[in-house]
Amino acid sequence: MTARLDLLERAPGLRRTLKSRLLQPALQLVMLFFFTLAILTGLFGTAAGSRNFGIVFVWIVWWALLIIVLVPVAGRLWCTVCPIPAPGEWLQRRGIVRRTPGKLRTLHKRWPKQLKNMWLQNFGFLLMASFSAVILTRPQVSGWVLLALMLGAVALGVLYDNRVFCRYVCPVGGFIGLYSMLAPLELRVLDCKTCDEHTAKDCVVGNKQGYGCPWLVYPGKLTRNTYCGLCFECLKTCPKDNITLNLRPVGADLLVAKERRLDEAYKAFIMLGCALAYSAVLLGPWGWIKSWANLDTLPHWLIYAAGLWTLNLVILPGLFGLAAMVSHRLTGEQTSRREAFIAYAYTLVPLGLAAWIAFSLGFVFTNGSYALAVISDPFGWGWNLFGTANSPWTPLGSNLVGLLQTGVLTAGLLFAVQTAYRIARQQTLNHDQAFRAALPVISFLTVLTLGFLWLYLG
Repeated sequence: MTARLDLLERAPGLRRTLKSRLLQPALQLVMLFFFTLAILTGLFGTAAGSRNFGIVFVWIVWWALLIIVLVPVAGRLWCTVCPIPAPGEWLQRRGIVRRTPGKLRTLHKRWPKQLKNMWLQNFGFLLMASFSAVILTRPQVSGWVLLALMLGAVALGVLYDNRVFCRYVCPVGGFIGLYSMLAPLELRVLDCKTCDEHTAKDCVVGNKQGYGCPWLVYPGKLTRNTYCGLCFECLKTCPKDNITLNLRPVGADLLVAKERRLDEAYKAFIMLGCALAYSAVLLGPWGWIKSWANLDTLPHWLIYAAGLWTLNLVILPGLFGLAAMVSHRLTGEQTSRREAFIAYAYTLVPLGLAAWIAFSLGFVFTNGSYALAVISDPFGWGWNLFGTANSPWTPLGSNLVGLLQTGVLTAGLLFAVQTAYRIARQQTLNHDQAFRAALPVISFLTVLTLGFLWLYLG
């Protein structure tokens, strides 16, 4: 068991704050205001993406905060305040703040067993990625996508209990869950034995203080961040005060072998492949790729989309599978090839997050200054609410971005290399054998990193 720092023990006031029924809905209401504004400006504002609040504040400002700050530092903390599931959840509960007695108001349908995984989130993210250039540049399309996400969450909230949308459907929640395994923040129980002996299971069924876990998680068995949305309902309902919030070593969840899954492995491929594709389309020198991705003609877009799906579902997994197969043989084949493939795929998580941070740095430093003008004129209608509407576009840190991207990708590669070795050690206790076994996967990771560096630095 690696060292943990119990934040709630160190800061008793934090426990009282997180147990407040007002905290989460208050934050969600603030976010809902900005989310609604993003939809309205997308649908009714200017068609110029650089002058539209929905484009600039969702796909530049929010994205930068999410991928550069929130996910690496706090994991799923965005899910705590996310406005998308909020209206559906409030309808279920027949209230916003107070705990309403009785069952959730839904049709109580049962979510299909075959879909209790990340596959819908994987394909949903790929589908959105296929239209990424269109969504990021055309405000109306962006507005309709955001509205569809919220309506989808409400519809599923009417049919099914709890946050089925967040757990199994949301394309954003899928990758946040994957990368939250790296975060140094975790919600866990203090003593698993206490949970085993407490038969009432208030954290699952709820009580007067709070609802049963909306994420369909049993905290007593929680060993990874992937599916905990940090709603803190279990903290409110636990009569034993057995729930806490820890600081822990970065990436601790990557080494939890018993819960590794193929759908999560493919999420790692998809996120890494999409980071590569986004970098080529939005930051690369190939104007024709950007035109194809931006739907200049339907045949061109179909070729681009087919290439994107093939890259993510066939090429990257296939090449990585060859490396994992060699690694598997070098460990003495103590596990199956499938198990080795899935286990080593978790080395892509730190490299994938680093790739997205590197991409976001280039994108944000180049386009972030648009936010000053847009905050004063969100619809592009000629307003000047805060006196910044005429702020010019000013790319920032031109000489610094490449250095930051190199540093981030190098750190991601080193962490991925360490993860590959530690996963190999789980297959064999012999240090030399584990080092040799990790080399094929390390080579794959290194080639990918060099590819990203070539894209960013030329």
